[in-house]
Parts: sequence; structure tokens; C-alpha cells
Amino acid sequence: MQDVGFGYHGGAELLSNVTLSLQPGMFHFLTGPSGSGKTTLLRLLYADLLPSSGRIQAFGHDLADMGRDDIATLRRRVGVVHQDTQFLDHLPVAENVALPLNIAGQHVDMDALRDLLGWVQLSQQARALPPELSGGERQRAALARAVILSPDLILADEPTGNLDWDMSMRLMQLLIELNKSGKAVMVATHDLNLIRATKAQVAARVLRIAGKSLQSAGADL
Repeated sequence: MQDVGFGYHGGAELLSNVTLSLQPGMFHFLTGPSGSGKTTLLRLLYADLLPSSGRIQAFGHDLADMGRDDIATLRRRVGVVHQDTQFLDHLPVAENVALPLNIAGQHVDMDALRDLLGWVQLSQQARALPPELSGGERQRAALARAVILSPDLILADEPTGNLDWDMSMRLMQLLIELNKSGKAVMVATHDLNLIRATKAQVAARVLRIAGKSLQSAGADL
């Protein structure tokens, strides 16, 4: 992101002069008050929104020059865990997790799918329907779905917002493992205790949205 600004149609500018570089193996937290633009910034990063000003380059390509097919290809390299996990409730967990492969027209390797469900500790829930899952199980299933295409960047929007502390740390542990395997990770959260506990385990940079701009929070948490 270089000098990126964004405002919703008919509204005041929400983000202004945002410059940010996400490199492989980096772990970022994104914080700021409710309504400050955290979700908007994440949506800009996976081209769900396009900037009003400035430029965004992803994997060597300028978003402004990308067509629909190019953006679809870009999104396969970015895994997103939304606040609302948005499953298809009539499909079992395993099939929900495998959906990105089906949409991309790729073969579903059942052994790899079982391994992925085991990694997020959902092997026993593979045939369960999403409404049968607890909040923590839903978030872990959402993470599995987000990484099934082996993306280079993982974005998580308040992934622990509805979880208790132990479940929150279990989910963060999975994100730390992904980061240590070389993935870039950005987590939007307002939970400063979660940030502190995670920073004890991984070198994470904390960014804060304040006054429409992106600032480094440093040690001031």
C-alpha cells in the first residue's frame, strides 16, 4: 500500500495516506477503536475494495491494472478469516473447508484434507454440520478453509471476538505456526491482552489506525 486513501460512497474519507508493506514471514496486529477502519483496510488488502487514492501492489502487480480473473487469482493467495464465519449450513464441515478448492476447480486431496482438519483439531467434527459446532470450532474450521489453498498471506478479522481466553490462545497458536512456516499474517483485534500474550511467542508488529492514518503502536499498548 502506498499513500492509500479510502472513503465509502457519499461519506467522508475513512483512511488517508496509508503506507504498508507486508512481507513473507511477518506477523502484524491491526488495532484501533471500533469504526476506525480495520475491516476496511483488510478488505482493501484482498481487493474486495479498491482505494480512492494511492496504489496497492500485490505479488508484483498493481491492483488498478487487474481484471476480474486477475483478482480471483490474487484472492487464492490470500486466506481470509472473517468475523462472521459464513458457512453453508447444509454441507458438512469437511465440505465447507474444501469449498475454495472446488471453486478454484482443483482436486480435493482427501488425505491432505484430513491432515488439515487434524491440525485444527476437528477430525471428529468432519461430518458435522456447521450449526452443531461451538464458537471455537467454527473459528478453527474457518481458519482451515482460509488456508486450504496454501495462501501466502492470512488475514483474520477479530477472529477471537466471541471466544474465551483458552480458545483464543489456541487459535492464535495456529496462526503463529502458519507464520513460522513463512506465511505473512495480519490479525485485526481490539484485545490488547491477546496481543501481549502473542508477542511473547512471536515477533509481531503492532499497527494502530488513528485519525484515519496507520501508526506503529510500538511498546505503547
